Amino acid sequence: MKTNKTKVFNMQAYKKVITDIKNKILLAKQTAVVAANKELIILYWEIGNIILQKQKNEGWGAKVIDKMSHDLTLEFADMKGFSVRNLKYMRKFAENNMERVFVQAVLAQIPWYHNIALMDKTPDMKERIWYAKKTIENGWSRNVLVHQIESGLFQRQVSGSKTHNFQRTLPEAQSDLAHETMKDPYIFDFLNISERASEKELENGLINHLASFLLELGRGFAYVGRQYHLNAGGEDFYIDLLFYHLELRCYVAIELKTGTFKPEYAGKMNFYLSAIDSTLNKSGDNPAIGMILCREKNRVVAEYSLRSITKPIGVSGYKIAARIKEKLPDIKTMEKEMDDFLLKEDAAKYGTQKKPAVLL
Repeated sequence: MKTNKTKVFNMQAYKKVITDIKNKILLAKQTAVVAANKELIILYWEIGNIILQKQKNEGWGAKVIDKMSHDLTLEFADMKGFSVRNLKYMRKFAENNMERVFVQAVLAQIPWYHNIALMDKTPDMKERIWYAKKTIENGWSRNVLVHQIESGLFQRQVSGSKTHNFQRTLPEAQSDLAHETMKDPYIFDFLNISERASEKELENGLINHLASFLLELGRGFAYVGRQYHLNAGGEDFYIDLLFYHLELRCYVAIELKTGTFKPEYAGKMNFYLSAIDSTLNKSGDNPAIGMILCREKNRVVAEYSLRSITKPIGVSGYKIAARIKEKLPDIKTMEKEMDDFLLKEDAAKYGTQKKPAVLL
């Protein structure tokens, strides 16, 4: 019969471990790279690994981390980062990322508090790695990273299904990049307009918040113009928004629709793209791409509409955070609710009797 033996905390073993950690910190300081992000992240990973292994093999409990925090803070008073909370993050960091090579190649390229945000908000490792690489690629601040995670960017750009005809209308390399660039839905939570706003209000709002709009569109978009004028056969036409994508090397035309997607939108965009290719494209430019952004879309209708279209077009939805005032009830509703509340209060006080008369 097996008996569970309680492991006794070995002070000598602890002292050796704390000495090893101190030596690692001193080495980092002496080589003047502890302030460099890469070295700091590797240091944290190594400390986390030591804690993790000792907890597994020696049965260290949470109180040991408290003592370690005290000792390290006392020894390195000029350094921050050895709080109990941060040491626990180091352990979690090591537990989630067992390979040093991966930590060096990816996670050490972003600041520690970015890594904490990833640990707190992205339980799936594939998703976490994607956000880390996008942070490196785009230079996101921690606040932007958190915003992208909370807006579900990975689901909207990677794991979700998208509606387009890129595979049929573009060369493979460009098709893959166009697919990766596209999102569904787009989130315009920086706009102070309602879901029922007109197309002009939507367009105005996006241009007035161009920096936020470009951030939502993603890396590589350069703004060209709004209501961009095209002349075809002596007739005038206007594209809602026109961009140029620096990596795709092509114009991107965007049409905004405040209602549900309709099949005729695809035909109109097909015409715009033909005109762009004929009148705007220069040597080295790839075929223009169209994006139709609608408040709602029927996926089947959109797919059927794009099936015979010859130009590359994507159809996505968008979401807007409604104004606070539109979430509030109107004055009549508020007055009725207040009357109902007072009646209930009176009933609780006086039962079924009439309220006492009020003398004026």
